[in-house]
Amino acid sequence: MNLNKVFIIGRLTNDPQLRSTPGGQSVGSFSLATNRNWTAKNGQKQTDTQFHNVVVWGRQAEIASQYLKKGTMVLIEGRLQTRSWQDKTTGQTRYATEIVCENMQMGPRAMGSSSNSFSSGSKEFSQESPKDNFLEDMKDELPEINLEEDIRSDEIPF
Repeated sequence: MNLNKVFIIGRLTNDPQLRSTPGGQSVGSFSLATNRNWTAKNGQKQTDTQFHNVVVWGRQAEIASQYLKKGTMVLIEGRLQTRSWQDKTTGQTRYATEIVCENMQMGPRAMGSSSNSFSSGSKEFSQESPKDNFLEDMKDELPEINLEEDIRSDEIPF
């Protein structure tokens, strides 16, 4: 039995690039950075950063291009694929190993990403509290309660 499966969580190093094939299929690409932290034998904290190229096809490529930006955290599930080609200038065979995305889960949105926020230098300010943002995001999922009817405590499910 063989298995080629990758799960990776990281942050985009640049905005995704969206292109389309001659047949009209969307294809996107971006790079993710991942960090590995550990403590060396001498007690010093160490960090190793790796960069991974990701290729996304079809509707997921369009979604990635629309919603992902530099610095966004994302989880990618996919497979490793190595491509090879002849370099036109040197004639050498070149290789690139990429993660071909099969599923994508976007990470948490940044605080202050509502329409009532603005940037000033490196700080971002929002006129809404995090609680207000949460309620605004959840308003379509919250059930409507009719307070005109009598509510009995034995009917409350908790």
